[in-house]
Amino acid sequence: MVGMHIDILTLFPNMFSGPFADSIVKRAIDRDLIDIKIHNLRDWGQGKHKVVDDYPFGGGTGMVMKPEPLFEAVEAIKEDSGSLYLPVILLTPQGRVFNQRIAAELAALERFILICGHYEGIDERVREHLVTDEISIGDYILTGGEIAAMVIVDAAVRLLPGVLGSEDSAADDSHASGLLEYSQYTRPQAYRGLEVPEVLLSGNHARIAKWRREQSIMRTLKRRPDLLEKANLSSEEREMISELITEKG
Repeated sequence: MVGMHIDILTLFPNMFSGPFADSIVKRAIDRDLIDIKIHNLRDWGQGKHKVVDDYPFGGGTGMVMKPEPLFEAVEAIKEDSGSLYLPVILLTPQGRVFNQRIAAELAALERFILICGHYEGIDERVREHLVTDEISIGDYILTGGEIAAMVIVDAAVRLLPGVLGSEDSAADDSHASGLLEYSQYTRPQAYRGLEVPEVLLSGNHARIAKWRREQSIMRTLKRRPDLLEKANLSSEEREMISELITEKG
């Protein structure tokens, strides 16, 4: 039995063959941890030429995605799933900005639909009466929502139980705890005169955990201090941050 189902509505289905045919996502598919269905929106296009867009009312440049193909495509997916209610997520620069918390929200769902936006936008009736959520992967513009869909799927899938091979594999990732990840080292112990920190060789798991936590806090303070406002920190850790700021300044 497959764990999660993701349906992706796109005008360019071939874009997904590479990213989903290799690496962690491919292994998750092979192990029936996830089922990803890529739907060509033109299958619901209108007329002989399978039209999915038209000029905007009121004038203006560019084209707007029509409502009919999107409504009919989503309704067909819902009917196939046996559920009248499925989360329908529009990928658009106007959506809430994607982060690790949203990735975890999606990873908790059994099934959802991603709509890859294109052209100058989508008919507003789709936003108001079909879409249940809107997500952006950042404050910049892409040529379409396909790359955003790949990012979101990858981020959510790796959080599913069993995908990474260890339940704790994603727990220490950057942003998973609200902090950036600590420094990582591997063999050799010394390279070009550069040594691995002694604490990591000590075998003292409590010391290592404490060092890693401090490294995460210091790295976050240096690179993304904005994250510390919402991070779950103890009073001692916040005092350490205050001292570091005082030393810097």
